Amino acid sequence: MANPNFGSRLGNHFWGIEMKKLLALTALAVVSVGGQAQTFPGSKPVSIVVPFTAGGPTDRVARDLAEAMRKQIPGSNFVVENAAGAGGTIGATKVAKAAPDGHSLLLFHIGMAATPALYRKIAYKPLEDFEFLGMVNDVPMTLIGKPQLPANTYRDFENYIRANAGKLNIAHAGLGSASHICGLLWQSNLQTKDAMTTIPFGGTAPAMTALIGGQVDVMCDQTTNTTQQIESGRVKAFAVTTAKPLAGHPVLKHYPSLQEMGLKGFNLTIWHGLYAPKGTPAAITKTLNDALKKALKDPEFIKKNEGLGALVVTDNRTDPAEHKKFVAAEMVKIKAAVDAAGKYAD
Repeated sequence: MANPNFGSRLGNHFWGIEMKKLLALTALAVVSVGGQAQTFPGSKPVSIVVPFTAGGPTDRVARDLAEAMRKQIPGSNFVVENAAGAGGTIGATKVAKAAPDGHSLLLFHIGMAATPALYRKIAYKPLEDFEFLGMVNDVPMTLIGKPQLPANTYRDFENYIRANAGKLNIAHAGLGSASHICGLLWQSNLQTKDAMTTIPFGGTAPAMTALIGGQVDVMCDQTTNTTQQIESGRVKAFAVTTAKPLAGHPVLKHYPSLQEMGLKGFNLTIWHGLYAPKGTPAAITKTLNDALKKALKDPEFIKKNEGLGALVVTDNRTDPAEHKKFVAAEMVKIKAAVDAAGKYAD
């Protein structure tokens, strides 16, 4: 006579085997994921996507940063990939939609905070679609004019603008460019948005050429692009956009800050930050943040930044949470200026 409990025992036996297999596979998966985080980035290169063309200021920062971070992670390979267009939104979208494995990063400047205001329809949300890894550097801005302007001091310059409302123009290197954002914020703070006609160009070089030639009157741009022109006397400088004068700068130490000239709270630099796709594992973002913090203390990286007129970030904005908090505040400030101007990229 058959044992009535045999089928039950047999079922339990096979169920036990299957459970052991499942537990073994689960343990293997956990070890595998942990191993990936521990060995990141492995043999696969880490791409730092620059949302602008090669050779520009942001591209140069990215290439110097890639080398500095490579030295912090033994066996790693950091490469720069240019994905230019649409004010930086093409490159940013590329990283936002990339696999969240730490191998696709984004280096973006102040445009990270400006694009949501300038482009009312973009394929990503800066504060929601990225893991913030930390700030990299700050690049001061300078307010400059064509050499033929009669003003020689900032106060004379400001009076000249008000006396010639509607007759002057201000150049920038394209929608979303550093010079565009700087010009917007300056005019908004000065409350002279209708005093000058905005003239966009297809890059910094043609805008600067037009300023030197006297075809345009005013421009606000990074020290990386203006210092040499100021030193040679090809353009006139009136002020810097940092909270305090650049006392240590060999050329710009002679010019006041806009804040001390009466624009209370005005403090604008073209900062750069590093980002990963949302969902990148915490172990990987920590590895990247640790490497970034060490890279920012690399004497060679600091020296290269100084050569660009940039200041390596040393404050708490190198921490992801503070980085994100800073960008959120910048977004509010820039949106107010863009909305007041009423000019959008789309």
